Amino acid sequence: MASNFGLKSLVILALTLAVFVQGSLGGITCENLNKDTCAFAVASSGKRCVLEKHVKRSGEEAYVCRTSDIEADKVTDWVESDQCIEACGLDRKSLGISSDSLLECGFTRKLCSTQCYNGCPNIIDLYFNLAAGEGVFLPKLCEGQRGDARREMAEIRSSGFVAPGPVSGVNQVKYMATPAVAPSSA
Repeated sequence: MASNFGLKSLVILALTLAVFVQGSLGGITCENLNKDTCAFAVASSGKRCVLEKHVKRSGEEAYVCRTSDIEADKVTDWVESDQCIEACGLDRKSLGISSDSLLECGFTRKLCSTQCYNGCPNIIDLYFNLAAGEGVFLPKLCEGQRGDARREMAEIRSSGFVAPGPVSGVNQVKYMATPAVAPSSA
């Protein structure tokens, strides 16, 4: 009985120490970050942090940093530097995680700049995966920045399938709707 109590005490002590040691080593927890460090950060768990805005009943806006379900590749315990935020054309107060900015030619130009692409691996990892989710290979998109960037943007908008343009000189066909009749059992 006494050894059972000692074993339980030892397990509780070990768990408590594990929690305190991780906290004292400086592991990043998204929920502990403020709105000026949340966006583009990665927690010690490897999950990306996301900034959310809530409007209280009083109308006051409140910002909250939460852990997303999106995992970063090979990056943990990371708060993005101001240099990378600026070099890549990002905003420290960006809400959520979205690929929408890839549609903006000016953003993509900054993202694909040598300073961002070669110096900010966390941001490139994030947008590489966001672009892949849209069916676009980020290195090819960046290569397109040196060529026809508009065509690359069209590929993202249409997920790779571009509809043909209108054909001139074709007569329109008018259809008349008739009610459907149930088949007879005769």
